[in-house]
Amino acid sequence: MLTHSTARFCRGNVAGSAGSWATEAGVATEGLQEVSYQVALSCFPINGRQPKNLSESVTSAAEEGVSGVIVAATTQCFPDLAFDAALRRLVDLEYTSVEVMIHESGGHLRPSEVLSDLDRLTQLCRQTHRLTVVAFSIDIEAPEPAYYSQFAACCKLAKGVKVVTMTVRSSEIGTPFNEEIERLREMVSIASNEGVRVGLLTEAGRMTQDPDTAIVLCDNVKGLGITLDPSHYIVGPHAGGRYEQIMKYVYHVRLRDTSKDQLQVRVGQGQVEYGRLVNQLNKVRYDRALCVDILPMPDTDHLAEMRKMRLLLESLL
Repeated sequence: MLTHSTARFCRGNVAGSAGSWATEAGVATEGLQEVSYQVALSCFPINGRQPKNLSESVTSAAEEGVSGVIVAATTQCFPDLAFDAALRRLVDLEYTSVEVMIHESGGHLRPSEVLSDLDRLTQLCRQTHRLTVVAFSIDIEAPEPAYYSQFAACCKLAKGVKVVTMTVRSSEIGTPFNEEIERLREMVSIASNEGVRVGLLTEAGRMTQDPDTAIVLCDNVKGLGITLDPSHYIVGPHAGGRYEQIMKYVYHVRLRDTSKDQLQVRVGQGQVEYGRLVNQLNKVRYDRALCVDILPMPDTDHLAEMRKMRLLLESLL
């Protein structure tokens, strides 16, 4: 078990910001009672080997941390709150940056709403209680040509609030490859006119569920990048496969903890190797956001999970 004594050991041996994870373990052990010490170590592998202790692991990752990277969270973390209330909750949890979900279904804002009332939505996205908007997530359900009209409006919104990266979903498995290329080229062209970049979300059940296919899409659409959600390479059809080859294409990153059979588990109980991921991003000079995307779970202190993930990621930077 990751006990109070283990936490004190770690905190006493980890310097600087790397101590945040140990400190969190010390003040929130009720959220980590089921986490074995070996699982905690596996979160922070060093050059492919398991570290001698959690102190060594966290210190190594922090020393090799990514300069300029920030920790953010999605508004999707609070799906039952209104937009303004979700932002306030993130401020209360000491997040400084946010990714705004603009989804026709389930988003705090809707693409159709952006198209019909761009000025109001621009003002709304500027009133973020000092949170920096680092990205938009766009999910449009309208058919063409309204699809591209709504996307163009979202790009104008991004430019208006100085957002550089917009995440979109790839098409479902079975979509003709050339058709997807044409769609993505049109979207990248529209976005580039507003100074915005498009990141294609890695997602099971869609064309990006295979990292090599995601790379081929990027290679065929100049300017297209990847929004990396590694959970879908742990629990999806690509489970257990390599995906480090995708790192040089990454524009944005979303994170939660994930096991082999569950997309989301409590922080520390999954198989996401945060230290290894940060080191891989460091090698390609990634300098953008690590965005927490944790949904509420039954019988779990959601606010504690959000806080633990923030401290864990900050300890690596």
